[in-house]
Amino acid sequence: MAPPTITLEEHYLSKTLRKRMADSRQQDPYKLLPASLIDTPSSLGADRVADLDASQVALQILSHSPIEASAEQCRAENAELAQAIKGQPRYAAFALLSMASPAAAAEELERCVKEHNFVGALINNHCGGTFYDSESFRPVFAKADELDVPIYIHPTFAADEWMPHYSGDYGEKAAQIMSSTAWGWHSETGLYVLRLWASGLFDAFPKLKIIIGHMGEMLSFQLDRIISASSFWRVENKRGLEQVWKENFWVTTSGMFTLAPFSCLLKMCAKDRILYLVDYPFSGNDTGLKFIEEIEASGMMDKEELEMFCYKNAEKVLKIKLPQ
Repeated sequence: MAPPTITLEEHYLSKTLRKRMADSRQQDPYKLLPASLIDTPSSLGADRVADLDASQVALQILSHSPIEASAEQCRAENAELAQAIKGQPRYAAFALLSMASPAAAAEELERCVKEHNFVGALINNHCGGTFYDSESFRPVFAKADELDVPIYIHPTFAADEWMPHYSGDYGEKAAQIMSSTAWGWHSETGLYVLRLWASGLFDAFPKLKIIIGHMGEMLSFQLDRIISASSFWRVENKRGLEQVWKENFWVTTSGMFTLAPFSCLLKMCAKDRILYLVDYPFSGNDTGLKFIEEIEASGMMDKEELEMFCYKNAEKVLKIKLPQ
């Protein structure tokens, strides 16, 4: 029988936040989604708990689906989420931050950790096409370092000015998919990770904890080549990319459930740095459970390593415990 699991890129979608955004005439990236993909993440009720029970998910770390909200909207939404999961042992949460306002985002991260007991933050990999490798965004990372909580870097929709890279004579739908789940989300997040290292961020904050998903956002496959090239690319960094990868990064499986990329990840990342998750509800908890069973049957991990993957590594980096 597979071990219990902690899943930590598990999304919810706030109807209240979407209404606030509609009232202020902000763009809603979810308005064209089918009802099934709106209703499921919008629920934190018995139906979600039943889904956890059916697939051996002991603890789900909630994070808002990718969205660009203001500092005020983030503060209100985090407070509402904290109230919604108060006294619910099956849930914990990552803070929603407005990276367009770094000082406010740092304050909100501190508030969420100290007042709401959130376990860190999940941020988009860019904000309107701006990556966060400049000095102006350092307050957010400094606060995460001070609080000793991780920042999960999650893909979001491509900036408008990036879309010509994906567009052609094959139609808008193909461009949208290539710019998101099929390629762009992952390549752009991987690029952002490299920009963070190039910026010297990890020299400034050598204990900073960063989590990335989707089996490494393409980096695990390319890592040897990138590390070799990086020795010529940012020679003034005190800590090389290989050291930073080993000491500052954790990698999740989010939404990827096949053994071939997992085999690559096991070779490129220490087993105490690999975390299981599902990417619920865009992937199913039942699919994740079948993947764990496939890993167990494959012999890629022994019993202790499988437990590390399923929940022990998450307990350590998030400083939480399985609910009793």
